[in-house]
Amino acid sequence: MPVILQGLITIIIGVGGCVGYFYLSNMILDRVIFPAKGKNIGRNINRANAVRPWLFLFPALFVLGLYLVYPVIGSFIRSLYGRNPDTFVGFDNYALLFAGGDFTTAFLNNMLWVLFVPSASTFIGLVVAQLTDQLSWGNIAKSLIFMPMAISFVGASLIWKFVYANDPDIGLINAVRAFMGFENPIDVMQIPFWNNFFLMIILVWIQTGFAMVILSAALRGIPEETIEAAILDGANPFQIFFKIKVPQILPTIMVVWTTITVLVLKVFDIVYTMTGGNFGTEILPSYMMDFMFRDDGRATAIAFVIMIVVLPVMFWNIREARKEMR
Repeated sequence: MPVILQGLITIIIGVGGCVGYFYLSNMILDRVIFPAKGKNIGRNINRANAVRPWLFLFPALFVLGLYLVYPVIGSFIRSLYGRNPDTFVGFDNYALLFAGGDFTTAFLNNMLWVLFVPSASTFIGLVVAQLTDQLSWGNIAKSLIFMPMAISFVGASLIWKFVYANDPDIGLINAVRAFMGFENPIDVMQIPFWNNFFLMIILVWIQTGFAMVILSAALRGIPEETIEAAILDGANPFQIFFKIKVPQILPTIMVVWTTITVLVLKVFDIVYTMTGGNFGTEILPSYMMDFMFRDDGRATAIAFVIMIVVLPVMFWNIREARKEMR
């Protein structure tokens, strides 16, 4: 069947199904369950109006329950079993995780990513947004800075592999070292602790464009009257930026920061492509991948821990987004 015909059939069935559901549900509610006639007409109308919103929400709630709530409950139940799905082990998988070892390293590395990447991306994006707005060719600069957002994490990792390569003829870092007179090349991916930051730089490079675009729009929305008043009061450019502009866009900054934080807690591609989690660069998603095909119970327990860590940040993000909308 041609792709265009499949698309048309999907649209017809989807739209027609929605229209049919709402029409039939309204008809059954108003004519069968709570008919607007008889001595109880007022009570029936009120009851129908109370039920109607839930009737319209039911398809969305059903889909969310089927594809979100059910998998979460199923994943938690699976995490209570061992490598053999028939062997119930209770909370042993969680006890093994928190006993220390590689899980502790992965968890601390994840916290390091959470502290560094969102802060660096948001700060650099804010500074770049402010500077490019002052340039006549600022839109070109913004396009170049935003371009890494169009690259997949795996593609970006492959690009940075050339930057970090321990061959002076390929790797930029070792080429600079050779130019400065250092003879022995180094593999930055094997330097303990600091190799995590070299991985984080890749994500900062990607996410700075996202932060810049959002914050640039927020900066342009600042009323000119406040800036003009600050200039008349003798404020210098740094005072205008940090004491006038930044406080006014602080809710937007927090939304950008939390959005990047949620992304950081789920990042996997960069670590898996660059180091495979070796040399002390393990994070929770890559650690989960280590058990994915040999111990489903342990892997699911790790996934559940990741979800618990992500939830507070997501709730904070939703709350800040609602404040911004108000």
